[in-house]
Amino acid sequence: MKFFLLDVSIAMAGILMLVQSLPAQEPQPEKPKQFIYVLRLVPRLYSDSAWTKEDKMALDRHLTRFQHSIETGELILAGRTREPGDKTFGVAIFQAKDETAARQFMESDPAVVAGLMTAELHPFAVALERKNP
Repeated sequence: MKFFLLDVSIAMAGILMLVQSLPAQEPQPEKPKQFIYVLRLVPRLYSDSAWTKEDKMALDRHLTRFQHSIETGELILAGRTREPGDKTFGVAIFQAKDETAARQFMESDPAVVAGLMTAELHPFAVALERKNP
């Protein structure tokens, strides 16, 4: 019985030393969520000739913002279809911490703020992605 208690004591001491030496598990920060917003031209801009200088400047701000968002890693991709004005639409797939942040990103898009485009937000998940060479 003495040896049994001694063995149990040694085993318990070993377990305590092992547990104390393990690093504390820190909670991992939550991964950003992915969203997509669909952009559609407002009807007055269906014709290329209808674009004013101010409209073109707002579009430049929109593209500059997307370029910056690509560089910071927030924007995953953006693009548009190559169809006539009433059929064309664009998409922006991006990351945000939550839907509130995603909505703020979408609603502050210069093309949306300037009234050139409407935008509709959707939760999204990239399932497959081609690796860049």
